[in-house]
Amino acid sequence: MQFNFQDKVVVITGASRGIGKTIATRFAYSGAKVVLISRTKESLLAVQTEIESSGGVSLIQPFDVSSMKEFEESMKYVDSNFGKIDVLINNAGITKDNLILRMKENEWDDVLDINLKGVFNGIKSVTKPMMKARKGRIINISSVIGLIGNAGQSNYAAAKSGIFGLTKAAAKELGSRNITVNAVAPGYIITDMTGNLSESVKNELLKQIPLSKLGTTDDVANLVMFLASDEAEYITGQVFNVDGGMVM
Repeated sequence: MQFNFQDKVVVITGASRGIGKTIATRFAYSGAKVVLISRTKESLLAVQTEIESSGGVSLIQPFDVSSMKEFEESMKYVDSNFGKIDVLINNAGITKDNLILRMKENEWDDVLDINLKGVFNGIKSVTKPMMKARKGRIINISSVIGLIGNAGQSNYAAAKSGIFGLTKAAAKELGSRNITVNAVAPGYIITDMTGNLSESVKNELLKQIPLSKLGTTDDVANLVMFLASDEAEYITGQVFNVDGGMVM
């Protein structure tokens, strides 16, 4: 399906690499004006160059999504610059893996601050302009780890699971203003992170996946674009797995 997001304003956090970068470039190539958010300005500039060299329109906003003040100031700037915010994709996330017995307090706090509080900050920061427009799409990128847990990732699992509850609560609060809120839970996707796994580890992962292959960032982007489109206007408060059938 070909999507047309001509003149839509789409905000993507964690847009400098991986899933976020693919989502950003796909929206840009579909006509959207994309706002690229990450903590690293240099990596955002690289994505912006790629988008604009193909005729796309983008704006970079380098800041830490765990800061409510910075998120709100950024969205006010985007709203004043483009006149609206149509779509928010909360994708920014980090990992600081450790067993519970060894996990340091900052390892817990840092992951929850980015992966869960950052999503809340994003939702809160776009609520006013979306409510004023009486329409909007919010899509939160979670993980199947939030559904099944994973040893050594208690902080990550807790944050990603928290996104599910936050998504449903926000969907109930904002639905009357025609704002949909959904979550996407990717499984094992081919990114820089999975690229560093050994062949033996990859083979063990494939045994858990009925489709016997890892997903791609485009697999995730395809669903995100559908949920952001007019065709998905009657879908809200849902969690969608993109995992090759790993979690059923």
